[in-house]
Amino acid sequence: MANDLPYALPPDPNTKKPSFAVPDKACDTHFHIFGPPDRFPYSETRRYTPPGAPIEHYRNVQKLTGLTRAIAVQPTAHGMDNSAILHAVNQSDGNMRAVIRFNDKTTDADLEALHDAGARGARFSLMSDRPGSSEMIANAIPRIEKLGWSLVLHVETDHFIDNESFIRSIPVPTVIDHMARCPPADGLEHPAFKLLIDLLKDDRFWVKICSVDKISATRQACVENGIPFSDVIPLGQAVIDAAPDRTIWGTDWPHGNTFNPGQIPNEGDLLDLLAAIAGEKEKLHKILVDNPDRLYFS
Repeated sequence: MANDLPYALPPDPNTKKPSFAVPDKACDTHFHIFGPPDRFPYSETRRYTPPGAPIEHYRNVQKLTGLTRAIAVQPTAHGMDNSAILHAVNQSDGNMRAVIRFNDKTTDADLEALHDAGARGARFSLMSDRPGSSEMIANAIPRIEKLGWSLVLHVETDHFIDNESFIRSIPVPTVIDHMARCPPADGLEHPAFKLLIDLLKDDRFWVKICSVDKISATRQACVENGIPFSDVIPLGQAVIDAAPDRTIWGTDWPHGNTFNPGQIPNEGDLLDLLAAIAGEKEKLHKILVDNPDRLYFS
């Protein structure tokens, strides 16, 4: 029953300005839209109930941070109904694209319409807590390839390792979401992280630095130079070193599926963390501007 589901917390309402000037056309490649549910109802199969997070609220985040481009990623709370994110893309004056979800019930005509509405990728999961399988992804790949889209692969470490052969066989550009959710506490020698770095030797594979609050071992307690979640810095630096031209970044706003108040990040802090990871303005510009432009807007 939907009424028995846990309620997620809202995002931080006091978005900070980052400590640096965000470059023109900087892109957040991972944010979500939730509802508002009276207009865009949540799926009956959702795992939790998020608070409403409409596009108007995200625009305020953009104004405060200086981010101008964005990729709206379909959340599981809306199931296969991509209406909310496509509504956001439609209002963006060309500054947003969508990464949608689809299944075998989605027709080719549906996918063409999604492409025309601004979809440029599809997200599939290999996770323990939600539907998804290598067979499902394999069936979807020819359709993704036909449209010229990229695949966003949301995967946790055990499934990443167990599906290595299949993942290596994927022919389309593939973004490994959230750095494969590798735990910073296990360091650079974690088998899943070593696999990620090895995959990044191949131009087909990209990596997204995102959801650092969900993989950080110590949450807000891990603060370095005023920046929380700093235990992810070595992982971020390693993926940038491995693929500086195929690393992208996202806020994960409004941080759905979050139930601990101390876990909710602030977008200004997340940008400062990225700057600390990148270290150099040239690398930061690639991650925020050049790389997402090539993947989603070219």
